[in-house]
Amino acid sequence: MATVTQIRAGIATNLALISGLRTSALIPDAPQPPIAVVIPDSIAYDSAFHRGMDMFMYTVTVIVGRASDRTAQTSLDNFCNPLGASSIKTAIETDRTLGGVAQTLRVTDMKMYGSMTIGDTVYLNADFSVTVYA
Repeated sequence: MATVTQIRAGIATNLALISGLRTSALIPDAPQPPIAVVIPDSIAYDSAFHRGMDMFMYTVTVIVGRASDRTAQTSLDNFCNPLGASSIKTAIETDRTLGGVAQTLRVTDMKMYGSMTIGDTVYLNADFSVTVYA
């Protein structure tokens, strides 16, 4: 059975395919944008036949700097596109087995696009929902 740590690492590895995007399988104290952070949301245990499969839900939060509103939004828009070299969905779904630890996965939606404050700095971010079957 896959562990939370293995799945987080696998998603971060897939995200590292996006040129110029930092990735973190752990929640950093001081993120340095642009960065994608993999965060566990919930686990549905025993989704199939007495320990046959669990369903892991993750949020991938993508954070970009706001030095310029236009540049930040253009950058974040590129990460939100369903296809392309900067697409979060495309990168995560490149290896749906996460190196063999999962049966499959799917990026289901982008559920939030807006500002977030970390310390005294305001960033622009978007959250992506990822469901992993393992």
